[in-house]
This record gives sequence, C-alpha cells and structure tokens, in this order.
Amino acid sequence: MTTLIPRTEAIAAARAALDRARARRDADRAAGRLPLDVERLCRHLERQQRTARPDRAAA
Repeated sequence: MTTLIPRTEAIAAARAALDRARARRDADRAAGRLPLDVERLCRHLERQQRTARPDRAAA
C-alpha cells in the first residue's frame, strides 16, 4: 500500500530543501568557493531579477 504525503507537507519539505541548498550556496559564495562561471551566472541572474521587479510592480 502506498502512503500519500499531504500536499502542504510535500510543499513544506520542498521549500525546506530549497532553503538549505540556498544557504549552502550563499555560504560557499561568501567564502569564495564558487567557480568563476557559477559566480558570473549568479550575478547575471541577480541583474535580471533587479530589472524585472519594476515590471511586476506596475502589473
């Protein structure tokens, strides 16, 4: 018999896992342990997010 996990519990577990991964990434980044190409990608994505936010506010 298969046990089903409630949707809210599954979402909470996924968010917790994502938060842990982000914390590890942030710690590695702060310590300078990210490869240069990954650091560049992070900066690029951050720039994209900053420029996308004014459009969201207007919508």
